[in-house]
Order: sequence, then C-alpha cells, then structure tokens
Amino acid sequence: MPANILFDLGTITMTDDLIATIAGTAAVENYGIVAMNRNSATDALLQLVGSENLKKGVSVTVLSDGITVDIDLHVTVMYGVSLNAVAQNAVSNVKYRVEELTGLHVRNVNIFVEAIKV
Repeated sequence: MPANILFDLGTITMTDDLIATIAGTAAVENYGIVAMNRNSATDALLQLVGSENLKKGVSVTVLSDGITVDIDLHVTVMYGVSLNAVAQNAVSNVKYRVEELTGLHVRNVNIFVEAIKV
C-alpha cells in the first residue's frame, strides 16, 4: 500500500520501494552494519543477476492512515561491536532520513541481526 500525503493542490504518492530504498541506504551508512540480508525471492534473483538492490533486507509497512510507516531491517553486523549501540544508531539514522526526505511519520524501526561477520 503506497503512502499518500495530501495537499490543497494534490496528492504525493510514495511507493513502498521508494521508502525501502531510502531506509536501506541510511542503514548501510552506519558503522558496524556490514551488509543487508535478503529477505525475499526477488532479492535473491537480483543478486544472481548482479543488480544492486538498495532495498535488499528492508520491509516497509504503511499503516492504514497512509502517512505512518513501520520499517524492518535484516542486517549483518561486524564482530566486536556493541549490538545495542549499532542498533540505536541505525534506528535513529533511518528514522531521521525517512522522515526528512519523505515527510512521513516512522512509528517503528525494527532491527533483525541475522549474522555477525568476523
């Protein structure tokens, strides 16, 4: 379900893919996150083809009001870093970037650490 922002002169519609791309880009900028993990068959197919998928490992859910989103990130982190600190930084950065660039309200950013890279 796309997100919609209503104005006097019209509506801005943003797809889940746009929001996921912004969130994925913001997530990999954080120290300690070394990769985003694929969470769908489409991500696996794009990886085989060699295409870069900036929304890999990101799930976006637009709530019924159309302007509030929940974001799930599936990540791999570096060995030896504080998982709590990395997660807090990622949540803060993703929330700020998505809200600043889209005007939407981010209710939750959930981090799923699926692997640790040594």
